[in-house]
Amino acid sequence: MATSASSMLSKAVKPQYMDLPQGDQVQAMYIWIDGTGEGLRCKTRTLDSEPKTIEDLPEWNFDGSSTYQSEGSNSDMYLIPQAMFRDPFRKDPNRLVLCEVLKYNHKPMVIHLVDVTYDLFDLGPYYCGVGADKAYGRDVVEAHYKACLYAGVKICGTNAEVMPAQWEFQIGPCEGIEMGDHLWIARFLLHRVCEDFGIVASFDPKPIPGNWNGAGCHTNFSTKEMREDGGLKYIEESIERLAKRHQYHIRAYDPKGGLDNARRLTGHHETSNINEFSAGVANRGASIRIPRSVGQEMKGYFEDRRPSANCDPYAVTEALVRTCLLNEEGDEPVKYK
Repeated sequence: MATSASSMLSKAVKPQYMDLPQGDQVQAMYIWIDGTGEGLRCKTRTLDSEPKTIEDLPEWNFDGSSTYQSEGSNSDMYLIPQAMFRDPFRKDPNRLVLCEVLKYNHKPMVIHLVDVTYDLFDLGPYYCGVGADKAYGRDVVEAHYKACLYAGVKICGTNAEVMPAQWEFQIGPCEGIEMGDHLWIARFLLHRVCEDFGIVASFDPKPIPGNWNGAGCHTNFSTKEMREDGGLKYIEESIERLAKRHQYHIRAYDPKGGLDNARRLTGHHETSNINEFSAGVANRGASIRIPRSVGQEMKGYFEDRRPSANCDPYAVTEALVRTCLLNEEGDEPVKYK
């Protein structure tokens, strides 16, 4: 379990300031994804009143040269509010604001490059473990869970994973782009909670080399047709499409175009081989797993086990929609007018 320098600070001092009244003014923390595709940045501004909708939040800007996002001398970047959540650290009426980044010319920023597993840094009795000798960091997990619930994040569960100090949280059900919004805010909240505990959370897909499990972002996917009676037929059709676009999905499923997943998807430790597509019922060593209950009921969802823990959930969602709903083929995404 890695610690941070802030762990040396006294946590008893801060509350006396956090309890001070702030009148009608509101602190809005603007959050965005930086140019690495993995890192999160934030800064706070004061609003004169509580925002009720996204439209009540003003655009803002930041220095893109310090976040790997500027182009040459045009370092001013714009923050466009996209989703708003309650702030579990400053409490109501303060807000967290997830933003889209636009370039100096107001065009979208392009980064060149849902359960989630993370590590608080020998395989053993740790999966869903109980006891001080098996579960490390539960205080962090419980604090993060409550912070997500308070914020309005669609967190639906947590559990200890197979490595010591490795935990998983689940986000959903969500529709479309909402998945990315909620997962990124959940990651932000985890990092903020870890600040308070003075430790570091890692989303690296293979934080410890060797005979250890990695960390993935296993993604459950379904459509209305799949969830209705006889839906297994549509699940199998989607799996056939996914099989034909394996390399396209591998490139989309981690921020380094597959290089991160190459360390994790070895065919061992409950993973598939990165170079081969596979699918099976209740098979955690496959690219795509059909849960046993889905196979029995002949309807439900499938689990794509390939995305890495540090993936961009927007990119994962986009890839699944392109292949399973738009019926795209080939190793490159189709450009639409």
